[in-house]
Formats: sequence, C-alpha cells, structure tokens
Amino acid sequence: MSDINNRVSAIGVVPVIKLNNPARDAAPLAKALCAGGVPIAEVTFRAAGADEAIRLMKEACPEMLVGAGTVLTTEQVDKAQAAGAEFIVTPGLDPDLVVYCQQKGLPIYPGCTTPTDYHTAYKLGLEVLKFFPAEQSGGLSKIKAMSAPFPMFKVMPTGGISLKNLKEYISNKVICACGGSYMVTADLIDNQKWDEITELCKQSVEIVKEARNNG
Repeated sequence: MSDINNRVSAIGVVPVIKLNNPARDAAPLAKALCAGGVPIAEVTFRAAGADEAIRLMKEACPEMLVGAGTVLTTEQVDKAQAAGAEFIVTPGLDPDLVVYCQQKGLPIYPGCTTPTDYHTAYKLGLEVLKFFPAEQSGGLSKIKAMSAPFPMFKVMPTGGISLKNLKEYISNKVICACGGSYMVTADLIDNQKWDEITELCKQSVEIVKEARNNG
C-alpha cells in the first residue's frame, strides 16, 4: 500500500469530524486526538469552514494526518488540498472524482458497498475503499463476502462503528481502519470535552492493539 494508506492502517481508527466552530474547536480537538494516540482526522464538508478546520488542525499538530470527508465536487477537493488535506473521502464512488484526485496525487477513499462499486474501483486502481454506511449495508459479514471476489482491497468501514463493535471489525484482516464519530460527537466537541475525547481515543487504540496482537 501507499505511504498514506500504511499510516491510516497503522493508526487503525479515523475520527470522522463535523466542526461547527472551527476557529474555536479545531486546534484543541487536534491536540486531544493526538494526546489519545489518534493523530488522524477526516474533517467532513457537511459543515461550512471544513477547509479552515483542516488548516487549523494541521497548524496545531503538524504531525497529524488530516483529510477531507463528504467530498462531492472537484472544488471541494481543491479547497481541501490547499488547506493541507492529505487524503479525500467520498460517500459514494464517482469515477471522475477519483481520477481527479489521482491526477493531483491525493489518495481517495470512495464509499463502496456493491460488486459494481468494487469492480469499478478495481479498474481505477484503488487499494483502500470506504465501506459506507457499514452497519446499514450489511456490516462485517458483507465485507467478508465482498472480499472473496475482490481480495485485492483493504476496507475502511464507516457508519455505525463504536467501541462496542470496533474489536470485531478491526480483528478482520480485510479491515485497514475503522472510521467513526463516537469519539468526536457533537456533544463532545460543542461542549469542549477534550479530556473525554482523549480518553475515548485511548480506549480505541487499546482495542486496535489488542485485536491485532491476538490476530
């Protein structure tokens, strides 16, 4: 896998973040994630100012791997990359957007849940796919089934992942990392519960380590 893909896999969990107040929350959130051993973030374009949030998180913690999520347009790709984003995540598979990111040297993880998605991703030369929404689309059992005809892919399930099922997912060798918002909920961020975020990250890291050591 590529360097970015390897870094994502090494961490094992990817916080999926919606920031309503980037100027106030981006920097302390970045520090809370890093303190918890999760130096990575997918900042979604579901909220205005996502590019500002990416820039502020990178400034606060240069060692962080920060990417953009819920990316739907080439304009958003450009904004994200200009702000310092190092990877792109999309909710679905848009071949034109994939090619655009590849031309710009940006890793992209498109949402894929069907054999047609996977086959298209194969033709596009992708290595890692976002499986979204994971739980609602069949969860780990479907991911396992899809890996039979498409063993070349690593998968990043997102949607319905929590501390309760993280170990089950991350224990499977098809899974490169799990995306989730349970450690960065609106309540935690809006109420600036940075210590709780750090603690949830630490718990997640322990689960990943235990699952992979036993695997």
